[in-house]
Amino acid sequence: MFTHKLSQFEQDIITIHPGEYHVSGNDIIIATVLGSCVSVSFWDRRLMQGGINHFMLPGDLDDKDVVRSRNAKYGMFAIELLYNELMKLGSRKADIVAKVFGGASVLKLTGGPTAIPKGNVDFAIAYLQKEGIPVAANDTGGILPRKIFFFTRTGKILLKRILGTMVSTVEREEQAYLDRIKRNEGGAVTLFDR
Repeated sequence: MFTHKLSQFEQDIITIHPGEYHVSGNDIIIATVLGSCVSVSFWDRRLMQGGINHFMLPGDLDDKDVVRSRNAKYGMFAIELLYNELMKLGSRKADIVAKVFGGASVLKLTGGPTAIPKGNVDFAIAYLQKEGIPVAANDTGGILPRKIFFFTRTGKILLKRILGTMVSTVEREEQAYLDRIKRNEGGAVTLFDR
């Protein structure tokens, strides 16, 4: 995650990467680039604050014994972390609306190019339905990566489809991130009693 400025916008821009999320009550822009990954944004209409996440894998929606983690690479954690951060800032569930983006088939994957992106999109929509959080906008699927800019004060999202040589850059970055995830999943897990 890093902060920068673009001449087109007055607000600071915070860019997040796969496995990250950011929430703010300040008037900022949160940006990310999505290929097969998915980003869920939450916006609080009452307090005019919000945030987005960026996840690579869905997780298991029905696994009650899953270890809670601060790692937002899985959608089930990324959405929970986003929601919990908004609650800490005073948001109420009834005031939150969601938007879902990403899930393009940019990677050459075993099981077909749509396995991970479709799983990510299906997971995000099912999770939000299960939690009763309305989805105000949804731009998912296809073959082109997206760059999104989320305005925390208004909930507006600007979306740009990525074309040309930048597509292969997004593909390489996502493949490298997926490879890192696969290497790190073999570690031991310690469970703590509640």
